[in-house]
Amino acid sequence: MFRKKRSGGLTFIAQGTQFTGETEFAAEALIAGEIFGKVRSSGNITIEQGGLVDGKLHCSELRVSGTFRGKLTCEKLNITSTGLVDGEVNCQSMEIFEGGQFIGMRVRDDIAFLPSKSTPKQDHNKPPQEETIEDAELSIN
Repeated sequence: MFRKKRSGGLTFIAQGTQFTGETEFAAEALIAGEIFGKVRSSGNITIEQGGLVDGKLHCSELRVSGTFRGKLTCEKLNITSTGLVDGEVNCQSMEIFEGGQFIGMRVRDDIAFLPSKSTPKQDHNKPPQEETIEDAELSIN
């Protein structure tokens, strides 16, 4: 019933508005227009249905009902039933509702790869060493 008071306000990018370049939001942002380029926010960002962000985005939490294309870094990603995310995503938590689309790759910074066993590589330009095959004798009893 009571919501936590937002600090810093809300930035709204209206439908039909287009930004290109570097954009930084001090708090939450609601995007119904189009942004091309680099976007940073210390708060949450919501891309409304019909809204588009194309480029590099870094924020706390992203909710996509419109379209995001590019490279995303966030703590939590939420793709609604009308949302489309196309690109490389680095996030701790991801939720995709039925109908939502994720095209691309999810990466994590904290991946610890297992050490691989090193096997000597074979030079494909050299002919393989000939193996000696011993003659076998067939006997019928």
